[in-house]
Amino acid sequence: MPSVFTRIIEGELPGRFVHRDERCVAFLSINPLRPGHVLVVPRVEVEHWVDLDAEEWLHLNQVAQRVGRALQRAYDPVKVGVILAGMEVPHVHIHLVPIDHERDLNFANADPDPSPADLDWAAETIRTALDGG
Repeated sequence: MPSVFTRIIEGELPGRFVHRDERCVAFLSINPLRPGHVLVVPRVEVEHWVDLDAEEWLHLNQVAQRVGRALQRAYDPVKVGVILAGMEVPHVHIHLVPIDHERDLNFANADPDPSPADLDWAAETIRTALDGG
């Protein structure tokens, strides 16, 4: 059975994408820790990051760094936090979160029902920052 991320990647479930290429995608979290919370996900369905081949891992991190720079430009946080937990969905994914404090990375504070308009605005803001805007 495909993971929820594979279903998003394949268009079966909606996603607010900010990056797509032949090897990975980046889209907004549906339960953001903070505005601009993005997940970077390989297209290949692998459960644990240590099982990704080196080229896939490198590419995933290169995209995460590019998206992280865009988040820095778009939100001007103290840092862009990175979490690689993988407990909630059995498909490798890197969380990128604009943060001002370490407590901003607490999953207990995730927004269970973010405004669709806010998510749309965040996606557009990040895409603009990725394009250099």
